[in-house]
Amino acid sequence: MSDHLVHAYQSLPVNFTHGDGCYLWDSDGKQYLDALCGISVTSLGHNLPALTTAIQEQAASLLHTSNLYSIGWQQKLADLLCKNAKMDRVFFANSGAEANEAAIKLARLYGHQRDIDNPQIVVMQQAFHGRTMATLSATGSRKVQAGFEPLVSGFVRAPYNDIEAVRAIAENNRNVVAVLVEPVQGEAGIVIPDSGYLKALRQICDQHDWLLMLDEVQTGMGRSGKLFACQHENVVPDVMTLAKALGNGVPIGACVCNGAAADVIVPGKHGSTFGGNPLACRAAYTVLEYMLENGIADNAARRGEQLAALLRQGLAGNDQVAEIRHLGLLFAVELKQPCQALVGQALEQGLLINVTAENVIRLLPPLIISEAQTRALAELLIDCINQFTG
Repeated sequence: MSDHLVHAYQSLPVNFTHGDGCYLWDSDGKQYLDALCGISVTSLGHNLPALTTAIQEQAASLLHTSNLYSIGWQQKLADLLCKNAKMDRVFFANSGAEANEAAIKLARLYGHQRDIDNPQIVVMQQAFHGRTMATLSATGSRKVQAGFEPLVSGFVRAPYNDIEAVRAIAENNRNVVAVLVEPVQGEAGIVIPDSGYLKALRQICDQHDWLLMLDEVQTGMGRSGKLFACQHENVVPDVMTLAKALGNGVPIGACVCNGAAADVIVPGKHGSTFGGNPLACRAAYTVLEYMLENGIADNAARRGEQLAALLRQGLAGNDQVAEIRHLGLLFAVELKQPCQALVGQALEQGLLINVTAENVIRLLPPLIISEAQTRALAELLIDCINQFTG
């Protein structure tokens, strides 16, 4: 590690030089199967020709003008996003944290416009929404928050997947204006709620004139087997945040708004110097268009079922495996013991994985993964887990 880098990360001792599809190569020429996608970012794999061409063409013509002027690719991307989300308007940022920050500000504006002096947002225990001051305050992890007090106020916490707890808040707190929730909790270990959870939240929000704000930074863009995870329940939120896979590696975030939420932010209330610049928006437009035209979400659903079956069969005799759960290609293999060391051991075997919540192996493979590559991923992971637990 360079002495001139802030020690914010515990980076693994590998330097990748290039990638193609589902694979990466390091500076020694070793090949790796990428089952993490830069934490659900490069969902269309590495070196996608259509995206490479779009980035090269845009870089050769125009990178930045600012939002003082109209940006054609921004408008085209907004149109395509809203059409497929069945929502009204988009604010573009540079990351998931910024998209969630915009959603939090929007909810507070919404509350003040309804003459609520102290607007509050219901957030969930074990949630993760980012590392800015507002988003880490909304996050349900003391590990993330520790050392940054005083936190931003205005958040009310409820257990995840507990509708009755949200109903109780609705009965006792007249200052609530919104619910901010992940359709699947990613950093908490791929925690999947009961069927009907989002639909019940939608009903509560409708009853109390709250905004339903879905953090789809990790679940969105085909990862769940639908373009957006909320589509599994046919729920349309008031606000939906996106990032990660939206640019397939080019930084971009989006705060998509619907109905009354679409008119809350007006000139002077929010902004971003780089947000929605021509390069990022052309990249994201190319990514979304490619996903739609090539049935990427459907492939994620098929490969997810295949991977689940292979892992359950291959790990059936391992008594250290507590649970295998997934939605599309959002995957968790939960062990009965801490397993952070497994990341390094898998790396030695040419497999990129992640461990979250101390004992949950998180898999976020490319959504373009083939049947044969899925089989290879399962075989590598099964061997790694059996060696680790044996």
